Amino acid sequence: MVLLPQTDQLRALHTVVRDRNASPREFTFYSRRIIRLLLETGMDLLPFEEREVTTPVGQTYRGLGFARNLCGVSVVRAGEAMEGELRDMVPGIGIGKILIQRDKQTKLPDVLFQSLPVDIADGQVLLLEPMLATGGSTLAAVEVLGKAGVTEENIVLVNFLASPQGLERLGREAPGLRIVTSAVEEGLNEQAFMVPGIGDFGDRFFGTTPRAVAS
Repeated sequence: MVLLPQTDQLRALHTVVRDRNASPREFTFYSRRIIRLLLETGMDLLPFEEREVTTPVGQTYRGLGFARNLCGVSVVRAGEAMEGELRDMVPGIGIGKILIQRDKQTKLPDVLFQSLPVDIADGQVLLLEPMLATGGSTLAAVEVLGKAGVTEENIVLVNFLASPQGLERLGREAPGLRIVTSAVEEGLNEQAFMVPGIGDFGDRFFGTTPRAVAS
């Protein structure tokens, strides 16, 4: 697990997005700044290959080339908040989606929909999942990727907030998974919400409020 350096700047960004009175515009803007830091760090965990180029003065620069067959997979809906920054960083990147909902009776994650790039088994995957509380949804997403031929070692989980319980569970049940997060929370409350927390990330990022559906 890689934790972003807890700089004063990062703490200031977290102070804005954790504030319950932050406007939707503030939340989205400052969240995107943190997301960019997470993605840059996640990209650094990917494999690189040696590559030489000729500079404008005719000299050879011995550098590195980015990993090939890279794709992103977002856990709908909060994970979609990370897609824009990833597309800006890697133009043309393929992005898959996995929709997971917690069953009201069993409390277990239920995979409702998945759409993955056809060549996903041949490359590296950035799994976009901002919230890691109990770890159930993340493990369900890893299982979906595994069935598609992606090994844990080829997955980097890009995560905004993580609980100690969720990290411990992933370490036990998906030991090959690499994780990048910007903060490790104090823990979970009785409702399994992270504390001090940030609220519903998807609703706050996209400016929506859940509404009851009439039966």
